[in-house]
Amino acid sequence: MENGIHYRTCHLCEAMCGVAIEVSNGKITSIKGDEDDPLSQGYICPKAVALQDLHNDPDRLRKPVRRTDTGWQEMEWDAAFDLVAQKLHQTRSEFGRNSIGVYLGNPNVHNHGSLVSTLPFLRAIGSQNRFSATSNDQLPHMLASLEMFGHQILFPIPDIDHTDLFICIGANPMASNGSLMTVPDFRGRIKRLQGRGGRLIVVDPRCTETGKLADEFHFIRPGSDALLLMAMVNTLFAEDLVELGPAEHLAKDADLLRLAALAFTPEAVSDHTGITAQTIRQLTRQLANTPKAVLYSRMGTSTQRFGGLATWLAYCLNILTGKLDTPGAMLFTQPAIDLVSLGALGGQSGHFGTRHSRVKGLPEFGGEY
Repeated sequence: MENGIHYRTCHLCEAMCGVAIEVSNGKITSIKGDEDDPLSQGYICPKAVALQDLHNDPDRLRKPVRRTDTGWQEMEWDAAFDLVAQKLHQTRSEFGRNSIGVYLGNPNVHNHGSLVSTLPFLRAIGSQNRFSATSNDQLPHMLASLEMFGHQILFPIPDIDHTDLFICIGANPMASNGSLMTVPDFRGRIKRLQGRGGRLIVVDPRCTETGKLADEFHFIRPGSDALLLMAMVNTLFAEDLVELGPAEHLAKDADLLRLAALAFTPEAVSDHTGITAQTIRQLTRQLANTPKAVLYSRMGTSTQRFGGLATWLAYCLNILTGKLDTPGAMLFTQPAIDLVSLGALGGQSGHFGTRHSRVKGLPEFGGEY
């Protein structure tokens, strides 16, 4: 590694903070935040500082290794590639393409080379048995985006820097710096929100790091988020608080949603959620009556039995209160590289249930289980 300052991006989470890595005599002497980074603006968390520990770790693999009867042995890259290609070909020939299982971890989306080469590689293998960190994480959000917005990777994100009310359900961005919401220095952004008179409300089964910063915190029983959100939909219609705003000419079937929510009054769900009917109504009124407000849900609402429904309902609440694609609320992004318009999925918007798993009969989504 050449001496001097190297400007890079920390790839250890979705926030992707800019870092300035100083090198002297071939060794890292400091890692600091890049103050000129447009997103992180000099902020880094302990993970970025620890990059040098990963880089210098004596147990870090510098070459491929293979398992043998006497333990792990290093091998050269060309030999490793040849061995993998040979084994893949042999396995496909003997047992068929679906005998190969593919699991993709999170770092793949933080590496340009992997992003460019992974899809052609998967097509070459041809296996339908695909899994990834996505299937442990965000498929409910992708399904909601596909069914509601027409594309599985078209995610609206909170305009946290301009909102006056941030309702956070089943998420802990103090620990994650946001997920499907890139917000380096979440603590600083919340301080600025509160400094301009805004409020942070957190709903979670435990008082998380984010919950400790909240102006208002509510415990909820695990797995009951869909009931809470449906009761909020019920309240919007019952109190004539529905105002679609910019989405009015796009939204369909609001009456069907009103009918679906009729039985889910705040009183009906209170015992199940652990949240009083009065609190549910007040939470709904705050969302509806604050012009710049947003409701954000994430892992806690995803990784549960009703994850798809809860995630869809969170979007519904933003739409019903006029908080979709408007400043200070939920915004569709304008990325430097627009994967949706570029047809990143081979020209497809996504698909669900085109086949089912062999044992439990569970549907695939986007090509993976």
